[in-house]
Amino acid sequence: MIIALALLWAGDYSAKLIWTLVLVMGVCALAFLSSAREHVIRPLQTMSNLLAALREGDYSIRARGARADDALGEVLLEINQLGETLRVQRLGAFEATALLRTIMAEIDVAVFTFDPDRRLRLVNRAGENLLRQPIDKLLGRRASELGLAVCLDADQDQPLTLSFPGASGRWGVRRSHFREHGLPHELLVLTDLSRTLREEERIAWQRLVRVLGHEMNNSLAPIKSIAGSLEHLLRRDPPPPDWQDDARSGLNVIAARAESLGRFMQAYTRLAKLPPPQKEPVELGTLVRRAVELETRLAVRLVEGPEIVISADAAQIEQLLINILHNAVDASLETGGKVVAGWRTRSDCAEVFVRDEGPGVMNPSNLFVPFFTTKPGGSGIGLPLSRQIAEAHGGSLNLANRTDRSGSEALLRLPR
Repeated sequence: MIIALALLWAGDYSAKLIWTLVLVMGVCALAFLSSAREHVIRPLQTMSNLLAALREGDYSIRARGARADDALGEVLLEINQLGETLRVQRLGAFEATALLRTIMAEIDVAVFTFDPDRRLRLVNRAGENLLRQPIDKLLGRRASELGLAVCLDADQDQPLTLSFPGASGRWGVRRSHFREHGLPHELLVLTDLSRTLREEERIAWQRLVRVLGHEMNNSLAPIKSIAGSLEHLLRRDPPPPDWQDDARSGLNVIAARAESLGRFMQAYTRLAKLPPPQKEPVELGTLVRRAVELETRLAVRLVEGPEIVISADAAQIEQLLINILHNAVDASLETGGKVVAGWRTRSDCAEVFVRDEGPGVMNPSNLFVPFFTTKPGGSGIGLPLSRQIAEAHGGSLNLANRTDRSGSEALLRLPR
């Protein structure tokens, strides 16, 4: 085209030659436009179609003839790779969703999700069975209509006694929040605790009956035996000359065993009727010092800690500290060891420790079993009562053998 233009500009030619040159230039222009369309416009149209397919969620379309020897070809290759990546990710998402739906359908806990207006948006099979309605009749209804509003407003730490069309009993409540389409939603999970609580109650009753039966048999068996001996003694005619001494001795034994049984029942009543703590601000170090001062059988070394104010029932915490200090001194007196007590802080709690140099814990699994004791004349309620006090304050009490030397360490943790 450049040569034809130069010839037309430079010379004086006939009309036939001029039209020939014009025709040549037209053919060249059409050829250039066709080539430009083939190399530029069609790839751009292909890219547009591919991007539209990706936007619509169709990841199966690929660009043919994409090569790496030109810029547009490299773009098409990248779009093909993007489509393959999205296809694999969507397949994984579908598989994960199918697994989640299977788990949701098979688990025996009721799962509900609610939108910001507390309208039900999702429920699993256990939730349908609990409410005795199919999912198409449940979706879109408010939590108050389904009897679930109380669960959304309840304290998660306390089981609820609820009655639904499909079941009734004690329920554990768990709630969490998530976002969908930018809006906050609530997830509600209800767990039936009735069966678990009944099993735990059965085990507790069995343990209690075993302990009570053992203690009562220990007292009633000798009472029955001595009563039978006294009856036989009184039936003898004539009675033996020392029958009054035998009768007096037998009655003393009966009175002693009855008194022992009465002390046992009093200890059980004390353990079962621990009042709830009356919490108020109290300085922990003051309680520890007071409990140490009350122990006079052995000089307890006190390790001072920082000033810590906790919310607690001072009388109950002091009784707890007296119990564990008393046990530590008892253990150290057996071996002639020492006792160390103190307190310290942790990130979320305050700790009180009592270390002894006694023989250590022989049977740690039974330490906190009510009425279990290894001491002659012990009641077996000191440690269970102490743990009950600690847990009533939101804390914990543990007793374990020391690793640095013989003896044990009691560790009380209380929320700050």
